[in-house]
This record gives sequence, C-alpha cells and structure tokens, in this order.
Amino acid sequence: MPAPPRLRVTPPRWNESPSGRAVVRRRGTAPAAGSRRPPLPAGPARGSPRAGGRGGAIKRRGGGWTPFLSAMLRLLLVLLFLQAPGALPVSPCRRGGAPPVAPYLTRYLTQQIDHFGFDENLTFQQRYLVADQHWKKNNGPILFYTGNEGDITWFCNNTGFMWDVAEELKAMLVFAEHRYYGESLPFGNESFSDSKHLNYLTSEQALADFAVLIEYLKATIAGARYSPVIAIGGSYGGMLAAWFRMKYPHVVAGALAASAPIWQFGDLVPCGAYFSIVTNDFKKSGMGCSESIRNSWKAINHLSSTDAGLQWLSNTFHLCSPLKNLQDAAMLKNWLSETWVNLAMVNYPYKADFLQPLPAWPIQEVCKFLKDPTLSDKLLLQNVFQAVNLYYNYSGEASCLDMSETATKNLGQLGWYYQACTEMVMPMCTDGVNDMFEPQKWDFDAFSDQCYRFWGVRPRPSWILSMYGGKNISSYSNIVFSNGGLDPWSAGGVTQNITDSLVAIVIPDGAHHLDLRSRNPLDPKSVQQARALEICYMKQWIEKARHMMMDYTSSLAYAWSLACVINDWNLKVYVSYSLGNAEAKRMNDFPKA
Repeated sequence: MPAPPRLRVTPPRWNESPSGRAVVRRRGTAPAAGSRRPPLPAGPARGSPRAGGRGGAIKRRGGGWTPFLSAMLRLLLVLLFLQAPGALPVSPCRRGGAPPVAPYLTRYLTQQIDHFGFDENLTFQQRYLVADQHWKKNNGPILFYTGNEGDITWFCNNTGFMWDVAEELKAMLVFAEHRYYGESLPFGNESFSDSKHLNYLTSEQALADFAVLIEYLKATIAGARYSPVIAIGGSYGGMLAAWFRMKYPHVVAGALAASAPIWQFGDLVPCGAYFSIVTNDFKKSGMGCSESIRNSWKAINHLSSTDAGLQWLSNTFHLCSPLKNLQDAAMLKNWLSETWVNLAMVNYPYKADFLQPLPAWPIQEVCKFLKDPTLSDKLLLQNVFQAVNLYYNYSGEASCLDMSETATKNLGQLGWYYQACTEMVMPMCTDGVNDMFEPQKWDFDAFSDQCYRFWGVRPRPSWILSMYGGKNISSYSNIVFSNGGLDPWSAGGVTQNITDSLVAIVIPDGAHHLDLRSRNPLDPKSVQQARALEICYMKQWIEKARHMMMDYTSSLAYAWSLACVINDWNLKVYVSYSLGNAEAKRMNDFPKA
C-alpha cells in the first residue's frame, strides 16, 4: 500500500502516468522543456503494465492542493507497495534479476458495475489470472489473491509465497484484479473522468466482485465445486482479505492478511505511530541517521529562503526541474519524507525490486551517508542527496531525479487518491519529537475541504469502522494477521491474538509483507517460521472446510489448530502470541514436535 500523509504538494498531473509516477530520466533522454540540470558524468558501477485511470482528464472543482492534503493523499497510497561533486553517482551495486514466475492464464469475467443497486444493469470486464499446474482437480484448494490498488500482474509477480506453497497444498492460484485498477476499468477511459464515474470505487464493491468471481469459478471449473478457498493479500489487499472473510465467510474458509492496517482508522491507534516506526527503523540502522534527517528540514528551510539557495538545492539534488519558490521547496521536503517512508516499507534483507531496485537492508546502506547530524547545512544536505540517490539511482541509470517519482508505475495512485478521499481515511500526524519529520497535525476539516475541491466528494471517516467493525471483530474466525516489526503499517495492524482463530504473527525482522515474498536464502529465521505457521493454519482451514462439506464434525480442525501452536511453540521468540499464563503452561506441557 502506498505510503501515508505528507508527501505531495500538487495533485498528479493529468499528462503523467496514471499511477502518478513520472519516469526517472535515463541517460540519453531529454529533460523537460525549460528544465536545467548540471552535467552528469557517469559514475563507476559499484555494487518490473499500466495502472488504473488511463485516459480522460479529471473534472475537478477549482483550487489547488495544499501541501497538507497532497502529502496526506500521496502518503496514504502504496498505499498499498524502491561521488564526485556535481555528478550523479551510481549506487553501490546493481540488483540481481527477478526470480522467474510460473505461467498463468489471463481471463476476464463480466461483472456488475453496481452490485448493490437494481436501477441499472451496467457491466465491465474484470481481469483475473489463473495458475492450476499443481491443483488437485478433485476439489483441491484455491488460493485467492485479493487484488489491491494496482495492476494485478505486478502483485502476481511479487507474491512468491503463493507460488512457493501451491505444490505443497495442491492448490490453484487465482489473482483477481481490483476494479478501477490495471485493465479492470468499469467505464474504460472515462472511469476517472468525474466523481459520478468513480462512485463505484469502494472496498464493498470490490469484495462483491471477488465473491462473484469465486462462485463463477466453482460453477464452471470441473472439480472445483467444493474447493476450499483461502483469501490472501498484502497491505490494502491484506485488509481486503480479512474483510472478505468477515463479510463472506461462506465463500472463503480463511484469510491470510499480511501487513493489513485494518485499525488505521478513527482513533483506534495514535496518529503518530506510523512515523515513529519509520524513525525507529533509521535510528536502529546507524548512529546519527535519524538525527541527520530531522536536522535536514531546517537546513532546507534556511537555504530555500533565497533564490541562490533554491538553485543550490536544485543542483545538489540533481533535480530534473529546478526549484523556483517556497512551494517547490515544500515539495522537495515532501518528496524526501516519502522516500524515507518507502525505504522503511521495503527494508528487505536481500536485493529487491518492489518499489525501486534496492540493495539488501537498504536503510543500513542509506545511513552510511548520514552519520553526522552536526554538519553545516550544505554538507548535511549533500549527504542527504547521497542517501536518496541510493533509492532512486541504485540501478545507475538515472540522469536526474524527478520529485514526482517515488514508487513503481504499477500502483494506481489516482484511484487511491479517490479512495482516500471517500472511505480510506487514515489519520496520520507527526510531532518532530517522537519522529524525525517536521511537525504536522491531523486536520480532518482541511483534508475534507481539499477532497471536495478536487473530487466533489467528502470523506466519511467512520464508515470503515461501521462497515467492518473496527476492533470489535472477535465474533469472526479463521484470519491470520501477519505484521513486520520494521513495517510502519504495523502501527495500524493486529499484532496480538484476539481469539484462538484470529491469530497475530509478528515478524521482528520483517518489512512490508515480507512473508508474502518468495523464499530467499537470506530470509531471517523469523519470516521462515512465520510462513511455516501460516501454511499450518491454511492446512487447518482446508481440512475443516472439507470435513464440513462431508458433514463430518470439526474435531479434526481443532486438532490441526492445536498442532499449529504445538509445532511452533519453540518459535515463540519469533511469533507473537497473547497467551495467558495458564494457557501458556498448558501449551508448554505438550511434547515438542
């Protein structure tokens, strides 16, 4: 899921990619007309479809966007997904190739645009991907990815966990695209033209799409009629997976909700918790690192007060477009803030190409440039540039840095902006004391006003709580919530068990849904253990669903549940359980597996 509030001071330009990400300029390409940038001699080398919203211009209601709202909306997205003076240095080393992905079939299903009204009968084509190489054709299980805010092929290629376990579970894999993203555009090029066409972009409509798709698959695929279905998703997709199990328990037997901040709404969690986690990630990765970033804001404020200072900042950060005024300087700070946030989300233990091509443990690498927070303004900001350049130029191909780019093109930022302005209202704030960012309060009224000026709609901050229950979810069952200790989105996630079937798994060394990525020799032990436990619960749900279909008792399912805990009892350092003392003693009395 895209990062949360702070980052963008202008709305997405309608002539840039619909994802909101303009391209980093590569060597040999021309800069934008009128832009100025210093010469960029090549440094020594040391060391993967389109998103929703293509087409039609947005009809918005007057007025520009304040830094607060634009930052809020951009950071809320991810939401859902990384030497010589005057030269743009190449980052320490190039990334390795992406692991091969098993083949899949691309298919489309005709869906109702409005599942909950009867006045109109408009339809659209929803894209979904199917891989059945390992599926046991006599009612073998289906692992169903609940697509989130982007192109489904990108999520398919970045959810290696499902491919890794398909053979073991003899499962069919289905990746369903979320309406208004990728190719699943209800009104084609007019889908983003105005709020009337966007009215059907809601989580409720998306969940109904998923339910209809599963029913269709079971009715049309031979041998799938009684296949147990498990919903799997990460970030916003993880939220959808959990909500899918809550709202459609007859359709899915269980859900794995990875890095799913289902409690990042209302006052369920402190608004500053997200940015505190980001700060702690940097603080733990190098002496003086978070302090250097905290001091950088004043340095930028000081230098941006003059035209000469703005020119110096433009040259030092090798910006594709120069800074011309204080609003541009605010945009620079927002861009830097989002960079630090994204680094926290993708702080993986190996080279990866999720939001950007990055080295292993990228925050540690970034912090090597940010050791001395007491430096003068210019020396400090030169080091900040070296740090952000690692994020944007690790591949060594950038000739200048574009502040409109922070993440992959495959995330549909335009759609997420609308969702953030309607039902996905996630309060965020900073205080500059418990975090390394400039202070910024959560101002819902200003947020609402800007949403109205841009989209002609106002957000409903309590709707998600009314729809999905907030923290009052103990009546639900068969959901595993996994969260990484390094992931800022864990601030709004479920990190303690609620019941014996609403289970929390905490991965201390994990960033954003690390457990959904492919197995890697460099995986920390904690994520290996988490995946083993997740597989164990999925086997439990599959067996329980099968026996319920056969009108058997659920005693075997209880045995599976017990086995999952017993088999993982030695892993309690890595997996978080909120067991009472008496229960813990009883569990410890069982023989070790």
